[in-house]
Amino acid sequence: MPKSLTTPDERIALFQTLFSDAIPHNKALGLKVLAVARGLASMQLDWREELVGNPETGVLAGGPLTAMLDGCCGMAVATMLKEPMPFATLDLRIDYAKPAVPGKPVIAEAECYRITRSVAFTRAFAHQGDPKDPVAAAAGTFMLGTKGKVTRAQAIAKEVLGKETAK
Repeated sequence: MPKSLTTPDERIALFQTLFSDAIPHNKALGLKVLAVARGLASMQLDWREELVGNPETGVLAGGPLTAMLDGCCGMAVATMLKEPMPFATLDLRIDYAKPAVPGKPVIAEAECYRITRSVAFTRAFAHQGDPKDPVAAAAGTFMLGTKGKVTRAQAIAKEVLGKETAK
């Protein structure tokens, strides 16, 4: 396991491979990991014509934004686990504040702010450069210890964030 990955750029590259490129839906959306740390994650969704919900306005559809916020919150949860385990989105509420400006990327910033034995709590914002002027806000809960197997991504995330996650 790559325990020596300590620089932000090395972490971003690894998490890009494991949490975006290895998940078919995230890869199809072209999600880019921007930052990752204990309890925090950030991703970017570039504007593309095939992601537009209204061809007359060029505004992104809600589905890709929802998927990005869900994935970003999930990545923040993964960084908080003391031991890798399967988990699943239990609830995700998204409030759309305004349409995203056509042609510009959207950035999601997520935080896992509380974790219990069975549930992780997250909050996130999607914006286009100014976090104080969000396109959308999200609140999510994730059920921990669901059926399934620990993914390679979760195991490697534990190794990379080892000392931070164990706190």
